[in-house]
Amino acid sequence: MALSRDKKNQLVAELSAALKDAKMTAFAEYKGLTVADLQELRKEAREAGVQIKVVKNRLVRVAMQEVEALKESDTSALKGQLVYAISNEDEIAAAQVLGKFAKTHPDLKLVGAFADNGDVMDTATVTTLSELPNKDQLIGQIVDTLLSPINAIAGGLTNEDLEFRKATN
Repeated sequence: MALSRDKKNQLVAELSAALKDAKMTAFAEYKGLTVADLQELRKEAREAGVQIKVVKNRLVRVAMQEVEALKESDTSALKGQLVYAISNEDEIAAAQVLGKFAKTHPDLKLVGAFADNGDVMDTATVTTLSELPNKDQLIGQIVDTLLSPINAIAGGLTNEDLEFRKATN
């Protein structure tokens, strides 16, 4: 059933508001996925704080024209059946959700992304971003790296203390 003009205008308004607040919008071709697969993708995305939208590409182009940063973006990659992942919190969460889902569902193919400043990313860039650890994991790795010398010293001192106790007994 075709959408009425009012519904399309409402959808474009919602989409442009989401794109305006988005740090990244990644998109992938979903041809061949079942409804159950898309529901599973939506569930995983919701848990990661990412919105999933299945919208006509023409409506996305219209919504992008309403967002100042995206007006000049190249939209030539918006072809075929695309699913859009929009992340307002983490810069790479949208790419990570689609990338992770694509590993278990080969019918989902990453196509590209738009950054919040209007930069367009190709498939290779989005794939690379999808494989990066998220912000919390990176912080954990940095803290672990910073604490490793301290842990090594503490472990060495504890070991020496143990050896000293064994020798005196």
